[in-house]
Order: sequence, then C-alpha cells, then structure tokens
Amino acid sequence: MQLPESVTLVDVGPRDGLQSLGRLLPTEEKVWLITRLAQAGFTEIEAVGFVSPKFIPALADAEAVLEALPPLPGVRLRGLVPNARGAERAVRTRLDEVVALITASVRYTARNQNTTIEAAVENALAAQRIADAAGKAFSVAVGMAFWCPLDGVIPQERVDAILARLHAAGVRQVMLAGSMGMEDPRAVHDRFARWMDRFPGLDPAFHVHDMAGLASANVLAAMQAGVRRFETSICGLGGGVATPEAIGNMASEDIAQMMELCGVATGVEAEAAIACAREVAARLDVRPSGRAALHGTRAAMLKAAAAG
Repeated sequence: MQLPESVTLVDVGPRDGLQSLGRLLPTEEKVWLITRLAQAGFTEIEAVGFVSPKFIPALADAEAVLEALPPLPGVRLRGLVPNARGAERAVRTRLDEVVALITASVRYTARNQNTTIEAAVENALAAQRIADAAGKAFSVAVGMAFWCPLDGVIPQERVDAILARLHAAGVRQVMLAGSMGMEDPRAVHDRFARWMDRFPGLDPAFHVHDMAGLASANVLAAMQAGVRRFETSICGLGGGVATPEAIGNMASEDIAQMMELCGVATGVEAEAAIACAREVAARLDVRPSGRAALHGTRAAMLKAAAAG
C-alpha cells in the first residue's frame, strides 16, 4: 500500500455532533469539549455554527462559546455558515476559518434548505466575499457528494459542476462529505482522483460517516487518491439530520488509532484520542459509536490479557 507520511485530522464534534445530540448543552460544556479536544492533540476543530437558532437551537450560542474559550495556541477554529448572514456573524469573532455549506442533492437541498443548488453556490460565494474582506480563511463543505437517501447516487457531473464554480472563484479548500456513510471505497477513490486531476491546486478533505460500516475502507480509498485531510467526530457524535435514524460520523478515536497502526502521523496519539472519547462519553452521557473507545489499543489489550 502507498500511504502518506502524515494526514490532518479535523474534529467536527462540537458543531456537527452537538447539533444532532437531541438536547441542548450549556455554553460551558461546549467550551470544555473544544478545550478537551485541543488537549488531546486535535489542531483543527469545527467549533461552532452560525445558523438560525429557530432551526438549530443547539448552536444558538456560537459567539458566547468563542468568547469563553481560553487561548488555544496552535489550534485552528472553524465555524459553519449557511449563508451571508451567518458569515457576517462569523467574521466578527476569533474564528480562523469560515466554512460555507452546499449540498449536492437536489431533493435534499429543496426539502431541508428550502433552496436550489445554484442558489446555495451563490450563497457560498457571497460568504467567500465576506470572509475575504475580513481576512478570514474560507472553505466550502459539499454535503452528500456521493449518495443521498432522496436522490440516490449523486451524479458525478453534478459535483463536478459545483467544484468548477468554486474553483473558478478561487476556492481551494473543499470538504466532500459522505453525508450518509453509504458510499463505497471504489466510488470514493475514483471521485477524489477525478476531482484532484480536474481542478489543479484543489485541497480536498473527506468528511467521513460510518452508517454502512465502510468508513475505514473509504478513508483508505481516499488516501490512495491523494486526500490528506479527514473530518470525523469524537465518539462518533452527530452526523446530520437527513433521516430519523442516527447517521453517525466516523469516530475520531477510530481514525486516530487506524492511522497510528498504519504508521501515518496525525499529531493525535491513539491513547490520547481514546482517553478523550471516554471522558466525553461520560460527561455527555453518550455511548461512543466507534470501536477504539470501547476496546482500547493493542497495548491495553495485551496488558489486560497479561493481568488475567
């Protein structure tokens, strides 16, 4: 296997995880979660979302969370914005990066965002102009870039067209999301390889879900195509609201352990990620969906076996 020397792990739990938690957390608990992730070694964290509190009340305190956070040297904080209004809020905070959102599913975009893909692209470009004027880094998340429960397999050409618009506008940081976890490794590999070939300078990330149990295989497939950034969530928290069932992000502790076993550096030690996940699970009263927090590392298993 041809594996890179290193990759970057981005934890999206404080935003994507908490928005799907099903209950509201106090601001101080969100501050604790972000700080704990930084202590575990995560240097990129999607901390908040600047969305309408009417639709996602769990993220209503974005500004308060960022104001209450202690200094986190070496940590890049990101915030999701659905439109220009969200971007205007975001750039007035300490955020390092503004993340716009587009969904590549026609029916999902209409049903859940009450707009069209073309209008969503225009919203993203409006957010880009606001971020650029404020001197903030800017990126775009493209949700359901592979498969959707409403549209089925997303036509590759549709995502090509979205990326072409973004690339022409100078956007190079793009996160392609397997928003249901039903994509397969071959599709993941072939699409990322195609996008990186067609759009010079594109720096894609893979936002990984695990509904079908294919997350690790899909991560390997993306790495083989050249992807070097992966978005996951501590304990597997969250993953969207596309269906009544829990969708499930890939657990950050799982990908940290997988990369460590493969000899790929991430800056996040497996034991540190597992300890973090166990603390988060206990404090938030959730059950980790990943395996690493449940079963531990090889070293821990050896130690337990030796102890009888």
